[in-house]
Amino acid sequence: MMPARFLGASRPLAEAPGTSAEPLVVASRPHTSADVHRRARALFLALRPVQWIKNGVVFAGLVFAGLMFDTTAVARAIVAAIAFCLLSSGFYLINDVRDAPADRAHPIKRQRPVASGALLPRTALAAALLLLATAFALGAGLGSGFLLILLGYSALMAAYNLELKQIVILDVFVIAAGFILRAAGGAIAVDVSISPWLLLCTMLLALLVGFGKRRHELVTLDDASRHRRNLELYTQAMLDQSVAVTAAGTLIAYAVYAFDGQTAAAHPAMIATVPMVAYAVFRYLFLLYRRGRGGVPEALVFTDRGLLTAIVVWALCSTAALYFAR
Repeated sequence: MMPARFLGASRPLAEAPGTSAEPLVVASRPHTSADVHRRARALFLALRPVQWIKNGVVFAGLVFAGLMFDTTAVARAIVAAIAFCLLSSGFYLINDVRDAPADRAHPIKRQRPVASGALLPRTALAAALLLLATAFALGAGLGSGFLLILLGYSALMAAYNLELKQIVILDVFVIAAGFILRAAGGAIAVDVSISPWLLLCTMLLALLVGFGKRRHELVTLDDASRHRRNLELYTQAMLDQSVAVTAAGTLIAYAVYAFDGQTAAAHPAMIATVPMVAYAVFRYLFLLYRRGRGGVPEALVFTDRGLLTAIVVWALCSTAALYFAR
């Protein structure tokens, strides 16, 4: 019998019957603390924490209803925002697993943890289920109305991931509908009404950013339709017009809210915040057209000093107008 060492093994592959040798055991490399840290970091990044800023719209009802110093309302709004963060992150994980093959061909998306192989699909799916379950548990604690909003948002995101994101124009409207549900959910969580003009402004702003992102993808990506199928149906001229229309609509809706809405009647100083909103919109258009930075709109808030300054000044002036000016 040929010795096992000639077969590349350090011990016999099999022992003769009756021998007392122990069976071959292949030991796996133990997980080190560095491995655990790397995987935990990959999972955290896959949650897309930068995207959580979108859930700030949940606080709109709280702030504009004058409840920012009501501790109970603030606590409920925070729970509502956390629920939306967990829910959206759960869908991001599911979507990343589903789109991993296509993401590997994208110059930016290929760096996502699932597409790059840093996060195993089964780990991502298990985490997604845990996040969704936790979000619904938090939603149930805020009442049946808010839970229904979460269920509606979940159905919308599931439909978007499965098919709607491939339908031209409707894909952007679905994203805008998600923002409206966030705003409505935040208002329901603290039991207040929200101005229809503010909801309209939220929708138009989301459409503006959504069409801007599609334009950036169409202009900058090689073979854009390979990365997003419906991009072959968009044209740059069409998206330019869509951006212009929604930008104008956003300014008009906010101006009507500040000048002629119920909030304006009680807080006339809100009129002073219109120029800040106008500057923020024009700053975004500048970044989109002259800097080519519309691909990751949520990152602009943190990376562009002009836009960040406009938002901070608007927030401070709005707070002063709503809570201190009479």
